[in-house]
Amino acid sequence: MVDSTGTLRILHDIDFTLAARESAAIVGASGSGKSTLLSIIAGLDTPSTGTVLIGGVDLYARDEDARAALRAQRLGFVFQSFQLLGNLTALENVMLPLELLGRADARTQAREMLERVGLGERLRHYPKVLSGGEQQRVALARAFVVRPAVLLADEPTGSLDFATGEKVMALMFELNREAGTTLVLVTHDRSIAARCDRQLRIEAGRLLP
Repeated sequence: MVDSTGTLRILHDIDFTLAARESAAIVGASGSGKSTLLSIIAGLDTPSTGTVLIGGVDLYARDEDARAALRAQRLGFVFQSFQLLGNLTALENVMLPLELLGRADARTQAREMLERVGLGERLRHYPKVLSGGEQQRVALARAFVVRPAVLLADEPTGSLDFATGEKVMALMFELNREAGTTLVLVTHDRSIAARCDRQLRIEAGRLLP
């Protein structure tokens, strides 16, 4: 919607709270504002008004450097397109967020997490030689290795066939339970949404009751 000032308004009066360990699916038609909402929760898109609180911390009361630091410490991301760095091995991709936090045990923790997602034999492989399902499992390992308070996933199975997508989602929910992470995912898949504790339905930028 374009208001009288000529500003494009995508979201309107969105208000909800998620508890620790809770899982929520953001659902709605294409163009309804789902991915924009996820980006705002992540601190990647700045809202014109409103606040996002993560563990009681107002994300948008901080400057960009401070937001980036909070994202590194508290948030994990899983994208439809995997977003792996092609010049890094699977192990190096998973080590990266730990290295950015200055963790001396980055290699050990990354190896253990890749073994946890069934890729212990693929540590030295580059993304281009991994299947789509394997790349998404590397992305999951990278997201969970920092033990994030909140995991955000945008259509995490959108690039995968049905069987592979089912395996990846089962692994995501399993890791989510183990880590005690709050999970927020955008999906068009009703079966995936039904597995979450809550469904947040967005229509024309508004959260339906």
